[in-house]
Amino acid sequence: MNSTFSRTALVALWSTGSVLLGGCNAKEIAALQQQNSELLSSRDQLQAQKSALEQEKAQTEESLRSNLLSKNQEVNQLNENLGTTKEQLQDREQRIAELQRVLDQKEAAVKALRQKVGDALLGFNANDLTVNVKNGKVYVSLSEQLLFKSGSTVVDPKGQEALKKLAAALKGNQDVNVLVEGHTDNVPISRGTAGMKDNWDLSVLRATEITRILTTTGLTPAQVTPSGRAQYLPITANATPAEKAQNRRTEIILTPKLDELFQILEAN
Repeated sequence: MNSTFSRTALVALWSTGSVLLGGCNAKEIAALQQQNSELLSSRDQLQAQKSALEQEKAQTEESLRSNLLSKNQEVNQLNENLGTTKEQLQDREQRIAELQRVLDQKEAAVKALRQKVGDALLGFNANDLTVNVKNGKVYVSLSEQLLFKSGSTVVDPKGQEALKKLAAALKGNQDVNVLVEGHTDNVPISRGTAGMKDNWDLSVLRATEITRILTTTGLTPAQVTPSGRAQYLPITANATPAEKAQNRRTEIILTPKLDELFQILEAN
């Protein structure tokens, strides 16, 4: 296209536009200008909204990335804690299993001890001698009638026989602690009884005498402890002669040593 033609074409177009504009009145031109102004304003608003949305989008994406990172860290921490908890549970289960094993052994030992003692003391009157298990211990209860005359601390021959059989059954068993408890009724001892002021003395001296027999016929002194409870731990009321007779007794309490059990409990 040559320059002459171009200039001619431009002149023609300008003339045409002028004719077209010239055909519009001032009111129509003002309306078009107002519309153009509104469109420009709307465009600017939309552009501002777009920029705001893009900024909000960027902030949201950054926040999401930050939250995702935080959640990943939390998940990692939870996984780590879960692993620690599993180890702790496994360790606790092992300790519980070990404790149960020791308790089962103790229960079996108490049953075997009760059986052995019961077999050794067969033939004695059930009213005078009983063997029972209570609170994980073996209780050998001997009546005053079997052991002593009233107010005396000297063991009768029949009582000595029972004590010697018990000592023989326990001989060599260092894993059993032996507690000898003397008990009386609530009747005060006779005034002027030699070497005794009250039932405390009577119960202790009887327990001591029984301890001597046990330790001279099989048990080591280190595993036997004499004690007296006087009238303060009755098994029944002291209202009748029969009840008083039940309370006048000696209890020999056999307890298997629990060193291993205590070690496990201390470790926990």
